[in-house]
Amino acid sequence: MCSENLQEFIDRTTDLVSHLYNDVKPMHSSRAVRADPVPQVFSNWRDEQTAAAETAVLLHQSHNMPALFVKGSGAFALLNSIAINSFKNYSIDRAKQFIACTPSGHLIGDSILYRHGEESFELVSGAPVHNWVEYQAKQGGYDVELFRDESTNNNPRGTRVRYRFELAGPNAETIFDRLVQGKTPEIPFFRHQLVRIGEHDVMALRHGMTGSFAVELSGPFAEEESVHSLVLEAGKDFGLKQMGMTAYYSNLTSGWMPYPVPGILTDPELKDYRRTLPANTYEANFELGGSFVGSNIEDYYATPYDFGYGNVIKFDHDFHGREALAGLPEEAKRTKVTLVWDREDVARVLRSQFGSQPRYKAFTFPIVNYAWSQHDEIRSLGGDLIGLSRHAAYQNPLGDVLSLAVINHGHAEIGSEVVITWGEPNGGSRKPQVERHEQTTIRARIAPAPYDRDAQRISSAPRSVTR
Repeated sequence: MCSENLQEFIDRTTDLVSHLYNDVKPMHSSRAVRADPVPQVFSNWRDEQTAAAETAVLLHQSHNMPALFVKGSGAFALLNSIAINSFKNYSIDRAKQFIACTPSGHLIGDSILYRHGEESFELVSGAPVHNWVEYQAKQGGYDVELFRDESTNNNPRGTRVRYRFELAGPNAETIFDRLVQGKTPEIPFFRHQLVRIGEHDVMALRHGMTGSFAVELSGPFAEEESVHSLVLEAGKDFGLKQMGMTAYYSNLTSGWMPYPVPGILTDPELKDYRRTLPANTYEANFELGGSFVGSNIEDYYATPYDFGYGNVIKFDHDFHGREALAGLPEEAKRTKVTLVWDREDVARVLRSQFGSQPRYKAFTFPIVNYAWSQHDEIRSLGGDLIGLSRHAAYQNPLGDVLSLAVINHGHAEIGSEVVITWGEPNGGSRKPQVERHEQTTIRARIAPAPYDRDAQRISSAPRSVTR
């Protein structure tokens, strides 16, 4: 247990941005109590990325994502009071991307919300969201029972409640047909249905993290190994590969933007909330990095519009942040895009690692960003700061580095060229994984997010030679 709470930690920290930018240890190495059971690679990450694009992959999600179970007569009302999404017509066969905001309209995070019954829900992933739901349940006196099932490497029980796999790729639908006993049901997007696989009843949810057909399979953890073996057997003639965590975390083509800076760190209204959180929680231990260094932590906050959730916001119910989001002017809404990094500039950074100085911040493939919460400056060709590049990774099937980014209003024209500032100022931060280096610039072209085939055609158009 941690004796200090988050508010006490903030009060004694002179410069919160400097601390998070320089002195926070990488999250997975500093917080884990045991190793992740899923290996970084099963074969090699290049082939695993390629299988997701060309044949099929099996993603093992049973261990890396925390879950929060919410049950009771007050569960629906509690979750409805938090989500920016509408709960109208929320039947038991539906799942949702559950998005939570502060009263000031800043993102806390997102989870996947399952509805297992009239009064039974499960939130998967998004620890800051789980913390917020738990706090609101207590503050509002809702009649609910909460049970937290932490990721395996931080789970005191050493096991999980439910297993979770994702079967994805061009051949995934064929493999799913082979797996399911009887006629394969047609499951609409983000709906789930029980199917029979071998001797097991399995919940199948239609959604995807790899940009192609995908189905998520889940059930009681005791059945994990059996179902896993059945999936591998069904896929062996269709190019199915297991995907390790390296390829898993390098996926960008789905367009999902991970890990917003939780917007709960400064709002005076949330001081009591911060006092309920221990100082060793996620909200005090995420790691900032990149060429952008804000003057205060609020410079890193985002709204749902910035992360592409504008179409999800529904003002048909009361929720935290409703008034702030309803009053947000258009010019304050940023746009989520994909950036396709210029190959010549990427090669120039790679070449700088050989021979004499200057050496630019080294790339590690496939995951190019080197901090948990990376923010790199995006500037117009005229030099104006117009956005932030966040999650960046090399995509082997494309032979390109992509990043997901937020671009200021009026600057997100598809196909236009921008400039990324690569590397940290003043030779780099104190983060142990950041070597001494010099900053440089990398040209990039704006493409849609998700990065689909049409986006690929746009990005392959002739490029200017403007530096």
